[in-house]
Amino acid sequence: MNITKQDGQITMQSTKYHGLSNFLQEELALSQDSVAIAERSVKQNHGSLPIVLWQYGLINLDELDRIYDWLDKD
Repeated sequence: MNITKQDGQITMQSTKYHGLSNFLQEELALSQDSVAIAERSVKQNHGSLPIVLWQYGLINLDELDRIYDWLDKD
């Protein structure tokens, strides 16, 4: 687990989640702000990050497939 402090709050992120965030930004060229917006929606609505990214139009179906392939690789 990675422990981070953001906006005065301490949060824990798994290594897998941190890797996904890096994948989204480096491989799919999503901005940190785009990922953060989708993350907020996931927290509020208990959804799936890849699906929220797709619903918001931030990724296409091919990219959605790439995300699920990346998640399944381990």
